[in-house]
Parts: sequence; C-alpha cells; structure tokens
Amino acid sequence: MTGGGRESEGGEEEVRGARRIPGPRGAADDLDLGSVPLPPLPAPGGTAPDEAVPEQSQPSSAPESDAGEPERDRGPGPAAEAWPEAGPGPDPDPRPEAEPADGHPRPAAPEGDPTAPAAESWPDPDREPEPADGTPEPPAPDPFVSSAPVVLPHQVLKALLGAWALSACSAEETAAVEDHLTGCAPCADEALRLRDAVGLLHTDGSLDLDPTLRTRVLDGCFGRRPARIPVPEWAAPYDAETARLDALLRDIGDSEWHAPVRLQWFEEERQVSRRTTVAGVIGHLMAVDGLLSAALGLDDPLDGGKTPLDPTERTETYWSATRRPPTRAVREPWRAQSHELIRTASFAGRNVAETSVSYGAFALPLQDAALDRAFECWVHGGDIADAVDYPYPAPSAAHLHRMIDLAARMLPAALAGRRSAGLAGPAKDLVAAGAPGRSLHLEIEGHGGGDWYIALDSPAAVGAPERAVAQVALDGVEFCRLVAGHISPVEAAAGQEGDREAIRDVLFAAASLSRL
Repeated sequence: MTGGGRESEGGEEEVRGARRIPGPRGAADDLDLGSVPLPPLPAPGGTAPDEAVPEQSQPSSAPESDAGEPERDRGPGPAAEAWPEAGPGPDPDPRPEAEPADGHPRPAAPEGDPTAPAAESWPDPDREPEPADGTPEPPAPDPFVSSAPVVLPHQVLKALLGAWALSACSAEETAAVEDHLTGCAPCADEALRLRDAVGLLHTDGSLDLDPTLRTRVLDGCFGRRPARIPVPEWAAPYDAETARLDALLRDIGDSEWHAPVRLQWFEEERQVSRRTTVAGVIGHLMAVDGLLSAALGLDDPLDGGKTPLDPTERTETYWSATRRPPTRAVREPWRAQSHELIRTASFAGRNVAETSVSYGAFALPLQDAALDRAFECWVHGGDIADAVDYPYPAPSAAHLHRMIDLAARMLPAALAGRRSAGLAGPAKDLVAAGAPGRSLHLEIEGHGGGDWYIALDSPAAVGAPERAVAQVALDGVEFCRLVAGHISPVEAAAGQEGDREAIRDVLFAAASLSRL
C-alpha cells in the first residue's frame, strides 16, 4: 500500500456512499468511545443530505496500516457518518484536519453532488458544540476566578489581620478583610496597630543597641521597684562597661578569641605598643582589677602578697605565668570577679568609697579606682571590637562625663611629675594650696562635654576662669583617646588659643596618663 494507507487504484470499483475504513489514529483510539460525548447531528433540512446511507458489507480482510497492524473499523454510529464517502479521484484524508497529511489541498466536492459531505459535518475537537437553533453558547467562566466575594467568619478575618498588614493575603482575602474593617471598629484599631508595627520592621536606622539602653531599663525598673541594696552611684559606670564588654565577648566565636590585638600607650615622649590576643586583653583586665579586690578584702587572682602593685608589672606576671595561650575560658573568672566587686561594694555601704587602692606609684580612692577601671574596660573593649570588626559605641554621656572629670582632676599631678622629670616647662607663678592659680581652660565638646580649668604651676592650686592663660577645645571621645594613648598630643587638639607652652605641657601630660 502507498499514499499513506490509501489504495492507488480501484476507486471506481467501490460502491458510492460506502463507509471507508479510517486510517490509523493516535492514542485516543484506546479510549472508551462510548463515554466520549458526541457532537449533535445537524437538524433536518440542513446542509447535510437527508437520504439514508446505504449499508455496505464488511470486507473479508482489513487493509493494513503503515505500521503493519490491521486498521480497526470504528463501526456504525454518528461518528462514522461524519466521514466523507468514497468518490472518484484521490482518496481524501480521513482525519478531520483542514489539510491532508500529504500536504496537497483537499479537492472540492462537485457541485450538485448530493453525496458530498457539507463543511459543517467535519467535527472540530477543539470547538464546543453549538445548540440546534444555531445560537452560540456564552463562554464558560474561569473555574479559578470567582466573581462572588469571599464570605469569612469574624474569627478567621481577625486571624488574617497580621498577614494583611504584611501584604501576604490573596486578592480575595484582602478584599474580604478590608470590607470587614469598614464595619468592625475593634479589628480596624488592631489593623492600624499592626500596620504601624510593620513600619518599624523596615527601618533604615542602625540595628546596634543604644549604649544608654541598659541604664534606662534599669532606671525604669528601679523606679517601679527600688532595690533593697542598690549599686552605688560611683560604681554604676564600672557595672555598665563590664556588662557591655561581656555582651561583646558572648557574640564572638572561639577562633576570634585568638585574634591579634595591639595595645597602645605613651611612655615619656613616644608612643609604644604591645601585641596580644583578645583573651590576653581580658586576662590583663582581670589582673589589674585584682587591685580593687585586694582593697575590698577579696581574693586576688594573682595571689596578692607575692605580686607587684604596678598595673604593667601585674599584667606581665599574669601573662608569663600562663603556660598556654589564654582562651575564652578566661571570660568566666573575669566576669565573676567583676560581679563580686560590685556586690561587695554595694553591701559595704557609703564609707567604702574612700578606701584607698594602691597602684604602686600612686593611689586612688575606691570610687575613683572603679571609674578608672570602667575607663580601661571601655578602651580595651574598643581595641577588641576593632580586632574582630564589631561595632562598639562610646559610653553614655553621664558616664563619659565622669571619666573625663577624673582625667582632668589627675592632670595637675601628672603635669607636676613631668616637670620634676624635666619634661615640662618650669612653674611661673606658685601660689598657696587652695588658691586660684594660672590655669588652662579645657573645653570638651560633644558627648559628655563640659568645661574644666587645669592648674598649671602647682597641683594644690585651684584652676579659675579669671586666671586662664590658654584654651584647648577637644571632642569628648578624642580627649579620652588621648588619655588612653591612642592618638598623639600633636593630633589631638581641635582648637588652641593662648600660651603655646602651657597647651603643649597639658596635652603631653594627658597622654602620660595612659599605661598598659
């Protein structure tokens, strides 16, 4: 067989009007045709011929298809009547496409031939059947879109308010919620609060905690329920700075405890440094805090009587006694020591504030020593934060003001010590103790700022505005960095006016307050 399953000759021998055996079909032949809806037959009087199609006997052997399998007869029925009848000439393609499979145009039926099928008799599988009267049916609605509003109960709509505020509802749910809000005042108020809360989630501000947050929270708590034994006011900066540093240490990983840290300070006229690790810095803080522990009668982590009092020597002793490099295990004893210091000072009462704490070459009352330790904790906390790339803001304004005040009160003695060592200019106007003397106006701007008058000639003199011979303006944080030895005196002053020698002596005296 050739021609796509068509016989090449013999068309004249077939009976006109006989059913043709259709060609091979697709996989749809395996379906149950009885369950498939059939298109309606054309109404009487239409274009289809009204005469009956004569019966044709079944051939004894069915022709084979191109695949070598015998083709199946679809049998009588309305579907078979749609196939065109045989006629002379080329055999038409039995499949209901507009063009035959061989690519040649379908020949037009001869005019006046009552057996030629009408164009409407070819079924279109993609077209819905039309009613018998010829009126087209309206298109079926989309099964996934409903024009009717979604009706939801009150509890469900209330539960959807959070998703609605986040714009996470579907279109139907959004319409239902917004329609509900127009008639339900409690849900409308709740939706307004939720929408305002969503705005806070998309803030462009910094996510770092405000350094004053802890103080404000504690003040609020103590305002509602005061502590029976409160922390002394002079110990509050040390309490806050140890807590901030401990929060930083909790956030870093094990490997970051070995990150290199460079400690800087001034000795005489030059800046020196020392390399250590994060764990080494915490060990240094714990060793120097032991001076306060010894003054309060607590255990010294370095076995008090056998260790020096100088902070630098104590640190070197601690580092050399450590057989292995310190790790994060040093955090727990340091934090326990700071807690014990604050607890003991709180229970000791007011008189303990004047207890002398010896630093070897000098001594400070306990209230000033605690403020000095708070300053060291903040400075070295910043060194650790720089090493591990962590944000670390300055202390609160009230605490920073106290730290600046301590350094300003220590400047006359430091200036006198440098003068006795030949590192500062001679005194020009000695006065009696307590009398106003020649002074330098130290103006601290910004965070924790204020005005201080530094006596220039005698540590026992009193600085006075009327005796000011020079003025230096500095930012509060920059002044603390100068006192910590992190910047040089030449780079520190933002504004200078008056006696140049006095300005230089005070700036270098401030840098000499730094130590390891």
